[in-house]
Amino acid sequence: MLNSHYAILGLHPSASPLEIRRAYRDLSKRFHPDTTQLAPDLATAKFQRLNEAYGILSHPEKRALYDLKIGYSRYNVIQAPVDPRQTDAQDSKSAYLDATDRPLSAGEIFALALLSLTLLGCLGLAFLMAWLRGEPLLS
Repeated sequence: MLNSHYAILGLHPSASPLEIRRAYRDLSKRFHPDTTQLAPDLATAKFQRLNEAYGILSHPEKRALYDLKIGYSRYNVIQAPVDPRQTDAQDSKSAYLDATDRPLSAGEIFALALLSLTLLGCLGLAFLMAWLRGEPLLS
């Protein structure tokens, strides 16, 4: 497990998505080729490995497949409950790692409202046209 993606980030396989993100942010600042004191070739190689590890561990499906590949089972691990008082204000506003795991934005709610109004308008127009033609509305 010394060359695993978890080892690259310095984490245990039971790490939460927030811990993975924090470790990636800290290490990316340290190993970015433009900001590090390391040789450019070494810094680029480390930064690429870091990006590859984060790319796999930040997506739940890819992470589950990777865990199977390295033989780690998440079902036998009991994680300590998270203390709600330890939330970091900077991380709490961007803790959604997966686009499907977030609340709807105001623009999305507005688009859904417009879509609903359009549907109701089309149904109303269809009933109006049927009524004007003298056809039965419900058969």
